[in-house]
Amino acid sequence: MLARMIALDLDGALAVATLSRAPVNAIDEQWLARLDAVLHQVEEKRDVGVLLLRSSERAFSAGADLALMKSRFDSAEGRSRMVSFVREIQRVYARLEGMSQVTIAEIGAPALGGGLELALSCDLRIASDDARLGLPETRLGLLPGAGGTQRLTRIAGEAAAKRIILGAEVVSGHQAAALGIVQWSTPADSLATRARALSGEIAALPAAALAEAKRCIAAAIARDPGGYEMELDATGTLLARTDTQERVRSFLEKRR
Repeated sequence: MLARMIALDLDGALAVATLSRAPVNAIDEQWLARLDAVLHQVEEKRDVGVLLLRSSERAFSAGADLALMKSRFDSAEGRSRMVSFVREIQRVYARLEGMSQVTIAEIGAPALGGGLELALSCDLRIASDDARLGLPETRLGLLPGAGGTQRLTRIAGEAAAKRIILGAEVVSGHQAAALGIVQWSTPADSLATRARALSGEIAALPAAALAEAKRCIAAAIARDPGGYEMELDATGTLLARTDTQERVRSFLEKRR
């Protein structure tokens, strides 16, 4: 039953997770547990370099299950349980963000609230021009607490984060690209093809190099002064790999 909520397909160095909880991939405990299990399964596949997240439903994800929220906000105990649930979303999204694999969100339908926060936890985002993206929680007297205030600010900057969060604004995929929320937008009829091609191109790169590059970029984001030394350590590790040496030799031979 849980597997139906998020299907996982492995194709060599590419893993594709299809969000499939009808109708809008609303996030509840079971859905989140399935996502966590999928991430664990992909993490163990050291030959997988890319994880593509996509949806087969009317939304990439419309965020937290409203029925779940409604059942919990009437009592102090219920509200405490809801905060614990959001904490668990944060944990799973942090796991996604910290994966060694490159993660890509293919957004062809609304990504709202926790759904956009899920996409923001990925390394790369590609959206259809007419997809709807937003963090409209302030309309309900709430805030995007599953990492939205932090990741959107870090990714798109203070101005864009304040516009989207404080204004509860929902923007198109085209606008999201202009604001730096997604890296690419494309016509809806070409989204799946472009996302798969992008995923395949990156998956064709050495998984070890991708993992080390991600680690160094994360150090830069954290303003870790040890990032430069991390680059040197990673360079030494990669240079010692047989596949790296073969790639370098092949490249040099072609140059000659």
